[in-house]
Amino acid sequence: MISQTAEYALRAMVFLAMQSSAATGQEIAQTTKVPAGYLSKIMQLLVRGKLVNSQRGIGGGFVLSKAAQEISILDVINSVDPIEKIMSCPLGFQSHGMNLCPLHKRLSAATAQVEEAFASSNLGELVEESKSPLCASSPLVEGNDQ
Repeated sequence: MISQTAEYALRAMVFLAMQSSAATGQEIAQTTKVPAGYLSKIMQLLVRGKLVNSQRGIGGGFVLSKAAQEISILDVINSVDPIEKIMSCPLGFQSHGMNLCPLHKRLSAATAQVEEAFASSNLGELVEESKSPLCASSPLVEGNDQ
């Protein structure tokens, strides 16, 4: 459904949403089980997308640029690997113009529903829900020593 890059970005963003101070790339990579080199590229995309601020020096690292409740799952995905929309015939048939065939019309509608679901969920909700006992084994849950 979403790319590995988007999955990794979401893990990193949830981790940052759980922090009260800046977290280093190494801390994020270790906790979220994302390869450090790949995470570095993802964090650059999140900084460019204005979802994360980076701070250099002692006590530096990454922090969310705004409250977790203000950052949707869709914001994160669109910053690193936007969901492709079907705007015209993927087969290139000029006769279709902007009218999609029944198959592509349904795929386009399904994509719109997924985008709507991602847009209506924010990082704050994910953090709150992760406090559930069902998530106790997750490495992203605060206080977990795994």
